[in-house]
Amino acid sequence: METVKINEEYIRLDSLMKFSGMCNSGGRAKYLIQNGEVKLNGEVCTMRGKKIRPGDKVEYNDSIIEVAVDS
Repeated sequence: METVKINEEYIRLDSLMKFSGMCNSGGRAKYLIQNGEVKLNGEVCTMRGKKIRPGDKVEYNDSIIEVAVDS
């Protein structure tokens, strides 16, 4: 599991996937999310604009990212 630190209260799901390197573009993130290939906290999430907050876990393929606060 990888930890990604953010400075804000939340980050959008598609932005997190691109920022973390989980995928190489926002368009690819949108495609993966809308096709039900991404899980948020263990459940499929098809909302690309979903607000991801510290403590949330995003999973795609074999990659898992946990969001934390950058202090």
